Amino acid sequence: MPFDLVIYDCDGTLIDSETLYSEVSLVLCHEIGLTQWTLDDYNAHLVGIPLVDGFKAIEAVLGRPLPPDFESRIEDGVAARLEAELRALPGVHEAVSALAGRRCVASSTSLAPLRRNLGLAGLLDLFDPHVFSASQVARGKPAPDVFLFAAAQMGAEPGRCLVLEDSVPGVQAARAAGMQVAGFTGTAHDKQLVRERLLAAGAAAVIDDYRDWPREAARLAGLHAI
Repeated sequence: MPFDLVIYDCDGTLIDSETLYSEVSLVLCHEIGLTQWTLDDYNAHLVGIPLVDGFKAIEAVLGRPLPPDFESRIEDGVAARLEAELRALPGVHEAVSALAGRRCVASSTSLAPLRRNLGLAGLLDLFDPHVFSASQVARGKPAPDVFLFAAAQMGAEPGRCLVLEDSVPGVQAARAAGMQVAGFTGTAHDKQLVRERLLAAGAAAVIDDYRDWPREAARLAGLHAI
């Protein structure tokens, strides 16, 4: 495996918390007057970026500040659903374990909820203590900061890192960091549309299912070694 490090996004890549966040947040967006947004609109504007940037995007469309309790209402609504519904995506544990070499997580989610969600999904032991968050750096995705931070903490050269991402901002961040990146569409409603967007953003390959990940990672490693 010529890559020194494989870096995984979390939400929408390892676990399907994106769907829960989107559904809960969209209901609250409708309650405060953003009734024109559909779930696809929400995902297109907000998936893959830090929460604070997402709130700014909502305020820009809404034309006014969000209610002061907006974040806490989202967190309360999501927390109740996470406890009951959060699971690792099918095949994650087997596919991640099948790849030789080092691995870590680098996510837009704040560190405490990120670790909580990985724990709820039964995946924390796969990565702990190598779990990194955009809350630890100056800029979130699509800036490369969190990926560069993760590589530095792991002692890996960015050019020898492989990233798995489900969002356009995540793919852009990995490319900006000088890393190879593959896209993942396993949680997407419109897989073909998301595949096209990920490839256009710079993904070297896109997978729909974790059963394909070991083989695709090995293929990218072979190309990287040439």
